[in-house]
Amino acid sequence: MDRSADPPPEARAIAELVDRLGRVVRAGEHQGGLNPAQWEALRYLARCNRFSNTPGALARYLAATKGTVSQTLNALERKGLIERRPDPASGRVVRLLLTRAGRALAAKDPLIQLATAAAGCDRRVRAAAADVLADMLAALQRANGLVPFGVCRTCRHFRPHAPNGAPHWCALLDERLSEADSRSICVEHSPLAA
Repeated sequence: MDRSADPPPEARAIAELVDRLGRVVRAGEHQGGLNPAQWEALRYLARCNRFSNTPGALARYLAATKGTVSQTLNALERKGLIERRPDPASGRVVRLLLTRAGRALAAKDPLIQLATAAAGCDRRVRAAAADVLADMLAALQRANGLVPFGVCRTCRHFRPHAPNGAPHWCALLDERLSEADSRSICVEHSPLAA
């Protein structure tokens, strides 16, 4: 990514609109009693799969330090929105689970208002915008050495309609995947084009 050249006006307009949309959403997040970092963690935990609900995966997803994530998780736990449980298969791994109150608050995510606004746009415009934003995110992740998280269904290890009776299969982890898993964020995601 060439940072020395001035971006074309329409590219700058996209960046400014994305920034402005983010600020509008963040203002709504404060009204919900959480700060933006807490909303990001809550949002991630509401959307991640059972392999990705750890403090380390959350830190990687947010591109944040473990200390920052730890403070965020402590605040969410004090508010009764998450609980930490040891993984039954490995006592060293801690799993982060939303409580009933956490799930209820996640269902009121201020980001839903932004999605509703997008839903009001023409389907072709939405698809084109989603493609542009996904390309922008991928470029920034590559430029900054960040992990490209994604949902199982878009991963090269995803196998739909597994022959063993499972709805789906993860070829990397050799695990059954439910229909809900297939739409969840995964720390092990590897893009199809990779």
